Amino acid sequence: MIQAASRYPLSTQPTDPSQRPRIWAVGISRLRDLFFDISGEYDGRANLRVVSVGFEEAVREIVAAGEARPDVVVAGGSNGAYLKTRATVPVVQINPTGFDVMHALARARRDAASVALVTHGETPEEVRRFTAAYGIDVVFASYQSAQDAESCVLDLRDRGVEAVVGPGLVTDLAARAGMAAVFLYSRASVRAAFDTALDVAQATRGEAVRRQRLDNLLQHMRDGVVALDAQGRVEAINQRLATVLGIDTANAVGRPLIELAPDIADALPDADGDAPGSVRGVSYVVHRGPLAGNGAAAGTVLTFQESRAVERLDRTLRSRQRAQQFTARYRLDDLVGECAQIERVRTLVRRYAKSDATVLILGESGTGKEMVAQSMHHLSARRDFAFVAINCGAFPEALLESELFGYEEGAFTGARKGGKAGLIEAAHRGTLFLDEIGEMPLPLQSRLLRVLQEREVVRLGSTEPTRVDIRVVAATHRALTEGVEAGTFRADLFYRLNILSIALPPLRERPADLMPLASELLLQAARRESRLAARIRNANDAARVLDGISDPLRRYTWPGNVRELQNVIERIAVELADVDTDDGGDGALTRDVLRTIAPELFEPFARGQKEALTLRERSRHVEADEIRAALAACSGDRDAVCKALGISKTTLWRKLNAAHQTQ
Repeated sequence: MIQAASRYPLSTQPTDPSQRPRIWAVGISRLRDLFFDISGEYDGRANLRVVSVGFEEAVREIVAAGEARPDVVVAGGSNGAYLKTRATVPVVQINPTGFDVMHALARARRDAASVALVTHGETPEEVRRFTAAYGIDVVFASYQSAQDAESCVLDLRDRGVEAVVGPGLVTDLAARAGMAAVFLYSRASVRAAFDTALDVAQATRGEAVRRQRLDNLLQHMRDGVVALDAQGRVEAINQRLATVLGIDTANAVGRPLIELAPDIADALPDADGDAPGSVRGVSYVVHRGPLAGNGAAAGTVLTFQESRAVERLDRTLRSRQRAQQFTARYRLDDLVGECAQIERVRTLVRRYAKSDATVLILGESGTGKEMVAQSMHHLSARRDFAFVAINCGAFPEALLESELFGYEEGAFTGARKGGKAGLIEAAHRGTLFLDEIGEMPLPLQSRLLRVLQEREVVRLGSTEPTRVDIRVVAATHRALTEGVEAGTFRADLFYRLNILSIALPPLRERPADLMPLASELLLQAARRESRLAARIRNANDAARVLDGISDPLRRYTWPGNVRELQNVIERIAVELADVDTDDGGDGALTRDVLRTIAPELFEPFARGQKEALTLRERSRHVEADEIRAALAACSGDRDAVCKALGISKTTLWRKLNAAHQTQ
């Protein structure tokens, strides 16, 4: 006979007995004996145990087995039906085949004239049709419990039935009642039940392994996760969230989450998506999503991520994204000069780079304020992060606000979809350089003051602040104290900015640095101009070329400072590039040529200015120039000038008097 073992190749059978499926065959009397007869056929494929108790005793034995409980139970008749509703493990019931019924009825008819077929539950309709088709006279009866079985057998005896066909419990009762009894189950039906049990055990173990892997995945997640069924009962929860909620994971499965943690109700989103929430005083970003099952939502998955972790990740991402966009090009070595004032500036830059305090850089336009700010950034602990610079006088107020603070989607007409991070956010963990801070409108000064105080920024159209970690460096050519007195600059912002201060000397106050600086600028220009590269290879070559025009360069007071000097040197470089030394020229620049390309160096007022001015005097000169330019632009309309400059008529009158005195 070919046994059912052929369904399972030997190569797939576990060699370790502890890894084989555990199958318990639960039966009494004749079914138990049949189990013993067949059990040897399954050696090597399963750990098969025959349990000679039934009903409640079998349930208690399964529970008492603990971790050694069976993977599957095999039972028949009412015993199998009872275990199926009460056991905590899968139960495979033995189902007699049509051949089993026919064979058992034939045996019973040989010994008795009147035969009854007794089954657990309703008699299958196909059995009734089978007996009717072959003209077999059979009495059909059924039972639900052991007590029903005994009553059923006694009733059949009283009705004159001589032989009973049925499962083990019924045949035992019939034999005790003096009736002939034929056991319904065959070896084939029991083998089929065992084979099904093996399939169920393998599937159950595979599912258990998958569940264990998913559970391990949940436990290793940094966020709290819980899966709920359609009724809100816990299907799975990781230890991180269980610890936060103060619940036991072992007892959580199957119970409503709201019942386990009533205080979590307010933190749960009403719809799928992300929402802020608070659990036991800790802020979380709670994500709600569907738990899919058979193509439809069968529950909910909730993920709890600490807000602090989101902020840390956001800061890291922002820093990485902006590191390449905003970089500092200048270093302290790029600051040319050997005079005492420049040495003092270098000393302060090195000293202040060690601090995170706000720095205010003072100096006329063109003295190198941004170069100093970039040098300080390069020497600081923030060197690996962004250096973001913005000129506060280069934008209209509305545009400056959106550039600095950013905006949310829909904050104003034309706002970019998805919103935009401002430059303050872009400088996160780096340095924010606010050039010409004195030009910032008063309303924005208030918002900037809050950023400096609270280290958080609120985008236009938003109510949620974003934490920022920035070092602020501001620069101005104005005397901010005068702005404070005139009401155009907030006093509290001035004191918040003026913690550390660096004053840059104008070029006219460092005459010894003029020619070395001019030579360095010419060398840089020659590197950009291929026609000059061969003639000016180093600073000595540049100094030789400039030697013939050094006198007018030194006598000029350079109101535009290094920026103006750089412009003049660029003109010189262009002129030198067109000089053909092959025609007998030495490539030197003459005073006449310089007068042509830079006539301002020879104007009388350029030689008549004072050699040195105080910072306030320099600021007044700059203000006077701006006021004159504004009056010319507004055709002398003083109301329009006041509006353009953001000052009162009294302030304008006072500054006009000061401007007349500077002429």
